[in-house]
Amino acid sequence: MKPHSRTTTRNILAVGLVAGLALVTGCTKSESDDSAPAQTSSSGDAGKQVAESGGGKTCAIGDYGADKLDLNNAVVGFSQSEKEANPFRIAETASIKAEASKRGIKLLTANAQSQFSKQISDVQDLIAKGAKLLVIAPLNSDGWEPVLRSAQAKKIPIITIDRQINAAPCKDYVSFIGSDFVAQGRRAADQLIEATGGKGEIAILLGAAGNNVTTERTKGFEDRVKAKAPGLKIVFKQTGEFTREKGQSVTEQLIQSKPGIKAIYAENDEMGLGAVNALKSAGKKPGAVKIVTIDGTRNAVQGIADGWISAVIESNPRFGPLAFATLDSFTQGKPVGEDIVIQDSQYTGANAKADLNKAY
Repeated sequence: MKPHSRTTTRNILAVGLVAGLALVTGCTKSESDDSAPAQTSSSGDAGKQVAESGGGKTCAIGDYGADKLDLNNAVVGFSQSEKEANPFRIAETASIKAEASKRGIKLLTANAQSQFSKQISDVQDLIAKGAKLLVIAPLNSDGWEPVLRSAQAKKIPIITIDRQINAAPCKDYVSFIGSDFVAQGRRAADQLIEATGGKGEIAILLGAAGNNVTTERTKGFEDRVKAKAPGLKIVFKQTGEFTREKGQSVTEQLIQSKPGIKAIYAENDEMGLGAVNALKSAGKKPGAVKIVTIDGTRNAVQGIADGWISAVIESNPRFGPLAFATLDSFTQGKPVGEDIVIQDSQYTGANAKADLNKAY
């Protein structure tokens, strides 16, 4: 089964202000609608996810085959995929826990510690412990059939966040909530083109294999470079597995094998910060090798202010309010989007210092 395709969207709704409307329809960007990031102030709204609303497909509880229930009296299970050493995962889990606590919902949690087989058994265990609804941050996109069968047998609705699973929406799971990863890749390419003047040899630090985030961030970046900057040559691609340590070791290899490298596209902040460490150890000066990353962690945004990183495309991990608002609407019988896309901001030299408080 292939992941649900996305459709064009326009209207933007802030979570918490009109959450019911924001969840009525699924949503995405078109291939061309990705250049303008969300503009948010650096005041009290810092950190809120913003959802787009448009003409996408929706899912109602009757379509899914489940029964209505009271979310406030239901047990919700949350499965985290990766070790909470990564700031993205720390912020994501904290957001889920905080929103459950705010709503007075009993939440069961599990962390797969970056082991896919453990995540499958974790979710099976959450079901066995009585979870009536599931929020899953998948490690991989494939291999979810055992969980989906168990959930279907008990009519348990599933919301996936951050990464998609290769299954059918409104049949195998209710909704996916996350960023437009292809657009993130395109926007990262735009920033790298600007930083380099569109010429030179560049490298890609790929994310972990086996999930749609890596595939789509790579596609968006490569397609944009090919279309807009044929003078940029991608001469090195290797996975840094979304970790700082691997990002550093891969960049050390890169410096040795490609000493003329002009820029690095890191598919998350942790790998980009690893690249910074490698460049520092090699005696490079800030900005000698241009770096663009994706996530929006505080350390990466500080890296812009310090001159080591050119730009960071945000990928907002604060899924709690939107995930529970989706579950609340769905369990009441209201239609929700099969594909709920958040709009991410970005950090550059122009706003990094002023907007550092929005980073996580």
